[in-house]
Amino acid sequence: MGSHTPSGPAWSALQSRHQRRGPQTLTETVSGRVLVLNATFEPINVCSIRRAIVLLLKQKAEVVERGSWELHSESTSITRPVVIRLVSYVHVPRTAQRRKITRRAVFARDGWTCQYCGSRSNLTVDHVIPRSKGGSSSWENIVASCAPCNRRKGDRLPLQAGMQPLRPPKAPRAEIFIAVSSPSIPAAWLQYLSQAA
Repeated sequence: MGSHTPSGPAWSALQSRHQRRGPQTLTETVSGRVLVLNATFEPINVCSIRRAIVLLLKQKAEVVERGSWELHSESTSITRPVVIRLVSYVHVPRTAQRRKITRRAVFARDGWTCQYCGSRSNLTVDHVIPRSKGGSSSWENIVASCAPCNRRKGDRLPLQAGMQPLRPPKAPRAEIFIAVSSPSIPAAWLQYLSQAA
């Protein structure tokens, strides 16, 4: 789902005729995040409210969970989407190999815990097999590590350092990326994320 800024008469009408409920402004309410489910109700992505509205206007998605306010035009009324479901099934690769490796995603996958000592503070990432020893920058070779463990292990192999990860690193499940893409997880998302676990 690439980013797309809505335009055209339908979006303009929705913007100009927006009726607020509560203290939020239009800018604040259209800048939130929406959970995107596949046609099978499997969570596959998070998108902006703007992108969700485009999908709804094009009838490529339907609202599953609604917010507390609406956008109105003369001919259209759209509830604030919180969770939407694609009408047609989209094939999503089962592996996260192609997903970008970020520190936050590694930390989330590893439970925000150093994979050598269990510490939860001063986290960084470590290549289990150092790159200088032929290690790759892949999900299977990167773990969360506290800075002291990272320094202690240095440029050595796990056997040389006597430091094995607590869990073998592997590509994370899709919901990890959903969790790190939003600063907080809305309650309405939880039932769909727990089904994917």
